[in-house]
Formats: sequence, structure tokens, C-alpha cells
Amino acid sequence: MKLHAINAGHFKLDGGAMFGVVPKSMWNKANPADDNNMCSWAMRCLLIEHGNQKILIDNGMGDKQDAKFFSHYYPHGEDSIEKGLASLGFTTDDITDVFLTHLHFDHCGGSIKRDGDKLVPVFKNALYWTNRQHWDSALAPNERERASFLKENILPIQESGQLRFIETADGDEWMPDIRIRYVNGHTDAMMLPQIKYKDTTVFFCADLFPSTAHISLPWVMAYDMRPLETLNEKAKILKEAVANNWTLFFEHDPVNECCSLVQTEKGVRLKDILKVAEI
Repeated sequence: MKLHAINAGHFKLDGGAMFGVVPKSMWNKANPADDNNMCSWAMRCLLIEHGNQKILIDNGMGDKQDAKFFSHYYPHGEDSIEKGLASLGFTTDDITDVFLTHLHFDHCGGSIKRDGDKLVPVFKNALYWTNRQHWDSALAPNERERASFLKENILPIQESGQLRFIETADGDEWMPDIRIRYVNGHTDAMMLPQIKYKDTTVFFCADLFPSTAHISLPWVMAYDMRPLETLNEKAKILKEAVANNWTLFFEHDPVNECCSLVQTEKGVRLKDILKVAEI
């Protein structure tokens, strides 16, 4: 097995929304905001070379939306899934599996592209993996979450015939060396891969821990549907991660790719910053 970080680009979100009840005087030190209170975030994906499979975890927001949509999120930078794959000698046609932690636009928008007046899969040879509970939630979202679930990102996956549902129970193996953890604080049944890699476990944080700053338990996003459940889920995962020396992989941290953890008198804290390539 080989792991590769691939950045699908950067975008901006409101700092207050990303840090919830944490005062700006604190979070602005972790991720300084611009004059509009917007902070830059990565859309960092993970490519797993696993035997004959090439599994891509999440794929950013894509580029098919209109100018009005992008004016709210300020996509910036030169990174893309295609460039990241090319740097490794691959193309989108080489991807065999697309694992979607959840179907918010900044995690699955790169699944689908425009081809004339049609919407077609970017990864034409891949199976796209979600789970039934989350899929049903995405198709009938609550009013708070509606703007994050875009039908043009979701329905074409099903129409292509490439959609598959994971039925693995929480903590069980989806495939050798890859376990699935389910959390419900951010959104219904978000799936977090727990990957046995070399001498460690790499935990793909998605939106449970968007950045290193969110390791602190009270730092919970206002975007989360059930913030107290998120807090409890964070505590549970951090306890397990420290006990077993896991490496956390951050999807949205604009600077830090991975980190190790340490238990302190004030709780679990960041220990060392590292990259997947250094594991």
C-alpha cells in the first residue's frame, strides 16, 4: 500500500462558522481571516494505492458551478485533482474507487463534470462509494444543510450506474487494512477511513477535525448539525488515537497535512506535524 496527499485546491469559508463558539481573538491566530472574515482552507484528498486498486478519498468542489456560486467560496490556487494525479503518473481514468466521506459540495463536487449539456462522472472507470443512510439524507436535506447538498453533484453518480453503498459496520473492515468509522455530529453517517499503513494507523479526519486547531474539544464548527454529538465523537476518537499512536490526516487544514498526538494535563494536543510521504 502507498498513500499520497492530493490537494484539490483551496477555498474560503467564514471564520466564525468554521470555529463555532470560539472567539475570533483565539481562532484568528490559528487561521487569520481576511477583511471579510473569510479564512482559506484546503481541500486535501488522499489517494490509496492498494494492490490493483487506486482509491481516491474525496475530490474537492470541482469546477462546474457558475460564477455566482464560486463568488461565495473564492476558490484559489493552482492545485487540482488532475494535476495531483499527473504528478504521480496517473490520470482520472486510473482511479478504481472514489470513497466519499460525505456528500457536501466541497468533498464530492469533483466527482462530476460538465460535458456539453450533460453531467458525467470525472472518474469514468471508478465505483463511487457512500452509504444508504447518508445518501437518503443528502437527497432530502434539512433547511440548514440544503445549501451543502447539490443535486448536480449527487444524482449523476446514481444515473451513471457507478454508485455503490457501503454496508460495513462501524469499526469493521471495508477492505483489507481499511476500516470505516461512522460519525453523526457533522452530518448523518459521515464515513472516516481508518487505514493501517506501515507501522501506524492513518485516520482521515474529513470534517470531524477539519484542521489541527480543531483537535481542541470545544472547537466545533457551526456547520455541524449536532455539535454536542461532534464533541463526544471527537473525545472518543482522540482517546483511541492517543492510545494507539495514530496519525491524523487533515482535509481542510491550509498548511498542515498530518500530525501525531500527545496526552497532556489539559487534554489531547498536537505533538508533531508531518506529511504522508514522511510516514
